[in-house]
Amino acid sequence: MTVRIIPVEPFDLVVFGATGDLSRRKLLPALFQRDLAGQIPAEARVIGAARTAQSSEEFRATAREAIACEVGEHEEAATRFLKRLHYATVDDSRADAFEALVSLLAAEPDRIRVFYLATAPELFGPLCARLRELGLVHERSRVVLEKPLGKDLASSCAVNDAVGEVFPEHCIYRIDHYLGKETVQNLMALRFANALFEPLWNAAHVDHVQITAVESLGVEGRAGYYDTAGAMRDMVQNHILQLLCLVAMEPPSELGADAVRDEKLKVLKALRPVARPAISHSVVRGQYRAGVAGGKAVPGYTDELGRTSSTETFVALRADIANWRWSGVPFYLRTGKRLPVRMSEIVVSFRPIPHSVFEDRAGIIRPNHLVIRLQPDEGVKLWLMIKDPGPGGMRLKQVPLDMSFAEAFGVRHPDAYERLLLDVVRGDQTLFMRRDEVEAAWAWIDPVMEAWRELDEPPKPYPAGTWGPTAAIALIERDGRTWHEDMAWTRHDTDMA
Repeated sequence: MTVRIIPVEPFDLVVFGATGDLSRRKLLPALFQRDLAGQIPAEARVIGAARTAQSSEEFRATAREAIACEVGEHEEAATRFLKRLHYATVDDSRADAFEALVSLLAAEPDRIRVFYLATAPELFGPLCARLRELGLVHERSRVVLEKPLGKDLASSCAVNDAVGEVFPEHCIYRIDHYLGKETVQNLMALRFANALFEPLWNAAHVDHVQITAVESLGVEGRAGYYDTAGAMRDMVQNHILQLLCLVAMEPPSELGADAVRDEKLKVLKALRPVARPAISHSVVRGQYRAGVAGGKAVPGYTDELGRTSSTETFVALRADIANWRWSGVPFYLRTGKRLPVRMSEIVVSFRPIPHSVFEDRAGIIRPNHLVIRLQPDEGVKLWLMIKDPGPGGMRLKQVPLDMSFAEAFGVRHPDAYERLLLDVVRGDQTLFMRRDEVEAAWAWIDPVMEAWRELDEPPKPYPAGTWGPTAAIALIERDGRTWHEDMAWTRHDTDMA
């Protein structure tokens, strides 16, 4: 079968914050991979822009190291790719602050122009205004905004207003790399390209949904940023709520950008506000202490930060959607740092059978579960009850129908940024957040954050290398359910809880 790949026009991609961690670890390696796959036209240019004074040759040397570290040695291909790279120092403290950038872009005035703002969000508005003043924004210009978009609804609106004064909404790409993951897109394929699931995708058949995105690492070198954000702003407001939307949304009329985002917005607006009196037991916030991770002793969050802090590194909560499809179905959301594993997955737990025709000695009949794993080992498992082979009567066992993407397709799994960057060039906003989505998410999160400030309770401690505060276990077990972290992805002989 021939796969049709939409061609990409020649473009200039300007990365502000090009000397930062995101550029080195994600953006440059992603662009190189697409170039390696032959998807970037020969005329395309990547222009790094930052305050650091350096030459294009120095920038290319740094990029070569990043590519070798993240992708591996590809000497000939890397040399070809590096010729696309240029660098422009941009520093408002200098009289010629943007002179080099203006000169570079003037050489190709009519081509697609993408400005990727990998900077602090407070710089988004001023940078866009400066680009307009310099005449660098035209009808084929697009801007990419990295999260976080503000720290609450008011600041998010201010950022969006400032950027919106320069770029129209159809030229603004608010990036959430989770939406570029193959498994997330396969969630839509599972739902809308198969007759099997959609008739069961509702409160009549689904008992509950769990969405987990956890890391085994601590804050590492991001402590300064993380302490101003915390787990709620850094993960729940964007990544996790976006996953919830894709699980819960109604089928769109088509897979066009606005059709998909209209349905996601309906979900966000249907989220029932967390009642303030119930905050202390409906939402769990934690902070890791010193413990053992990966077989070695690791410091606590405040040890890494170098001072005391009330910032949460763990959040677990129950969300309820007040609409016809999902009324009464709880969505349990969980994220945290310094947990036992790195894992992001969605578990759709179906209701138990109404009556068993089997004798007790056949064993426990457990509900079916659809497990969609985003990372690592991306894939899908559907847990079913079957007869254990052999004589001796009926013995039931829960086993998975297992599809590992790496095994099923036998190809390298692209990083999310590889797809998202080229979607910007193509002008496809389907996998990017619209302004009203971002603000609806903040409107749901803000009251929880405000309640935390008023209660002034410290986050519940948990040792590094564990599954978070014990209160998170109580959160779900009060409803007669259990977190599923004891279910290893690669083990086929363990019953789901």
